[in-house]
Amino acid sequence: MKDVIEGRVWVLGADVDTDGIISGKYLTIIDPNELKKHVFEIALPEFAKEAREGDIIVADENFACGSSREHAPQAMRAIGVGAVVADSFARIFYRNAINLGIPTIEVRGVRKIFEKGDTARIEMRSGRITNLRTGAFVTFPPLPPHLLDLLEAGGLVEKVRAELLARKAAAGTA
Repeated sequence: MKDVIEGRVWVLGADVDTDGIISGKYLTIIDPNELKKHVFEIALPEFAKEAREGDIIVADENFACGSSREHAPQAMRAIGVGAVVADSFARIFYRNAINLGIPTIEVRGVRKIFEKGDTARIEMRSGRITNLRTGAFVTFPPLPPHLLDLLEAGGLVEKVRAELLARKAAAGTA
């Protein structure tokens, strides 16, 4: 994770459920390269073909409501989403996304300052999101250090893997 994230914006409204992110019919897919072909197939049909590494999802309230399927943030990670910002999130999605290393920021009013194709600048440690086209911005309380560390490591699995390797090295068993 970078302290500053910049990317092209894709906008979504309120109450986008996990089926809108990745349809339930794809839940048997475990290959990330196949999964990313279907991300936002319902909510943003052009996304899978036009998305670029580092693009940012900006949504209204209650983003990723519905089932708690981990495929939703997995598909977003597979296609290279740089961050997700929304007025509010379904709690389980929020935690799943953070655990997968996707910067996920909840801030009221963020959807109102962006249009599709704008460029967002997210300052993770100072807590500011700016629309680089208009100069409009919103502020948010920066994520706590333990979540920033998790994102910096690339997610929960990568953080635990690094900690285990460090313990082995310290014990001389690497």
